[in-house]
Amino acid sequence: MSLQQEVDLLRKIPMFAKIEPAKLKLLAFTSERLSYSGGDVLFHQGDAGDAAFVIISGKAEVSIGTEEGPLVVARLSDHDFVGEIAILCDVPRTATVTAVTSLEALRITKDLFFRLVKEFPEIAIEVMRELAHRLENTNSRLRDVAGGRNK
Repeated sequence: MSLQQEVDLLRKIPMFAKIEPAKLKLLAFTSERLSYSGGDVLFHQGDAGDAAFVIISGKAEVSIGTEEGPLVVARLSDHDFVGEIAILCDVPRTATVTAVTSLEALRITKDLFFRLVKEFPEIAIEVMRELAHRLENTNSRLRDVAGGRNK
């Protein structure tokens, strides 16, 4: 994929949509493009959070470890962003992300991510929106589980 194709792809991701093309070229050039096969793990729960990932193509599952085994809490696909919690909060990974299909992703290092957020505050707003959306989905699922127990 050419640099321009990667820039065009990044522009489709809501958090990067308003960034000027020259900055997107820098992001595409300085991020690492990775390929995974179905079953490959992008990162494990508990790993150090040194980067976030943008899924270019493919599908992945987010799971957390429980006493009964892994619990899938989210499914990801094209243009989704994952791994930002560990780098934002400077905590170990909160979940494991596993490719379900062949998957292409851009790995954005913590330093590059923070430079982008400082230079483009709208990225921070998009990240906050995404995290708030995920929290609402989690709360909704917890309400459903709690409601099922009270019947």
